[in-house]
Amino acid sequence: MQKTSGIHHISSMVNDAQRNIDFYAGVLGLRLVKKTINFDRPEVYHLYFGNETGEPGTLITFFPWAEQLKGRIGKGQVGVSSYAIPKGSIDFWKSRLEKFEVKFFTFVRFEETHLSFQDPDGLEVELVEQDEGPVNHWNAAGIEPEQAIKGFSGATLISAQPHKTAEMLEDILGLTCIGDQEGFLRFKSESQIVHTIDIKLTPSVRGLMGAGTVHHIAWRAKNEEELLKWRSLLEEKGYHPTQVLDRNYFKSIYFHEAGGILFEIATDPPGFSVDEPVAELGENLMLPSWLESKRAELEETLPPVKVRVLEGEL
Repeated sequence: MQKTSGIHHISSMVNDAQRNIDFYAGVLGLRLVKKTINFDRPEVYHLYFGNETGEPGTLITFFPWAEQLKGRIGKGQVGVSSYAIPKGSIDFWKSRLEKFEVKFFTFVRFEETHLSFQDPDGLEVELVEQDEGPVNHWNAAGIEPEQAIKGFSGATLISAQPHKTAEMLEDILGLTCIGDQEGFLRFKSESQIVHTIDIKLTPSVRGLMGAGTVHHIAWRAKNEEELLKWRSLLEEKGYHPTQVLDRNYFKSIYFHEAGGILFEIATDPPGFSVDEPVAELGENLMLPSWLESKRAELEETLPPVKVRVLEGEL
């Protein structure tokens, strides 16, 4: 059976691009690895954050648009994006969040302590201590490798049909069910950083798309050959996937699973150094070739943004 090795990226909707960069780069210490545009709406940025090289499994991406209405987290969405942090670093992160006046709380699920908080747009984020996974050496925000976020530890899905979503994770994507606890059904992947996917089994409100909500979650495919096999399987099972789309840094397909959540399957290659050197990732506005002729117009339309060193409250 073909199996995904876990999460490729998670994409969310927010209002303010600079505030988004300040939080994910300035507070959480992720690297802005790509500053590009939403290929479907080029007047909106598409910002990618990850580890020092932007490896799949570390990537959170955003569509910041000031005019979009506030959304509501609920059924048919990813409810929580969870990050892996090194063992023994949770007290560092509590102190760092306090420094930036980010409210948080802790809870235990499946014998793991979760540090839970919201970003400035209301997205739910967690930090979870985890032994697995490579060290992240990106430390532009003054966070040392022994504390730095490694990548995703997983996500929580809020499905309109939890058991149908569970079947998708197990029978199509090849994740393994490892149990249920306190109203959550847990699956895990076989990635280097073990991604755990929790499905919420208790009732939730209907999700409304908008700022402060996750747009989609993407799963990893090794290459385009594997992606095409998944597309054929999804068609066979009646999921109506899109055609293969070229996103410049990966190729992908999209489909809605039975619980209403938008899934994407994305290839690991070619990666983010395809159009700029690793040392310069995220420094310049990168455009696909078919939009390069509109660069001057887009640079005038898009708000100026930069990665800043923060000293205190956002």
